[in-house]
Amino acid sequence: MNNILEINSVTKLFKGFKVDNISFALEKGCIMGFIGENGAGKTTTIKMILNAVEKSSGEIKMFGLDHITHEEEIKEKIGYVPADDYFTANSTLLKHVKALKLFYKKWDDTLFNALCASWKLPLNQKIFEYSKGMKTKAMLALALAHKPELLILDEPTAGLDPVARIEVLDILRDFVANGERAVFFSTHITTDLDKVADYITLIHEGKIRESLPIDAIEEKYAIVDSGIEDLKGKEHEFVGIRKGEIRFEGLILREKANKYFDNSKIKTPNIENLLVYTIWGEKDEKSMAIIKSL
Repeated sequence: MNNILEINSVTKLFKGFKVDNISFALEKGCIMGFIGENGAGKTTTIKMILNAVEKSSGEIKMFGLDHITHEEEIKEKIGYVPADDYFTANSTLLKHVKALKLFYKKWDDTLFNALCASWKLPLNQKIFEYSKGMKTKAMLALALAHKPELLILDEPTAGLDPVARIEVLDILRDFVANGERAVFFSTHITTDLDKVADYITLIHEGKIRESLPIDAIEEKYAIVDSGIEDLKGKEHEFVGIRKGEIRFEGLILREKANKYFDNSKIKTPNIENLLVYTIWGEKDEKSMAIIKSL
């Protein structure tokens, strides 16, 4: 079994919104970046994976097991770091350890203490005296101390200074280095994913728009940067476009870019391009529909 996480045709219905029939898989040894704008369904998806929110339909498997039927067994193998810290401000990290370690059979005090020493986390200092970066690393230490095989992270680098972000990314690289573990990593900071991600899954308005290896982005897509006159009759070919009075830039399938545009006007896209132009394309279509209805 190579897939640690499998999401198959999962839907969650809310009033006015739904996570709509999403599917993707995460392999061992890989870091998957999970991207999308606020309200796209990222946190809801993570909560469904953790069975903190009940899915309406579909199937979620981890380690080849149904995530509800084998919930206790699965959660022994998962480390979770939420977007907001869960610490009691006037308590200490040591007191949190004493409470959390009771839930894990494989809790390793030696490993936890080694992580805290390496990351300079004082065990008896009040949590409110920790910086944002220290709190994130403390949650990572708690998540890693029971030796999980899958890390699920919801915006772990948000609000961190550049040095702290690099430290967290290094931790994730080390975690998957043995080829047997994986990371599912939700973030808005696409430059972080440029550094560490193997796969990208893009969710927009509750639907998965892409789930592909990082290398496949530049194989599948291209950025075209050209004069506005070159766009005439081709606008519908683009995923998304930003237009000025003189020039435009847009994301397009690479085969179409090669067909319609000179090579000097074609650039290699990155993760941010994929995110921005997918969202921009959707908004542009809606704006045009509104304008046409006036």
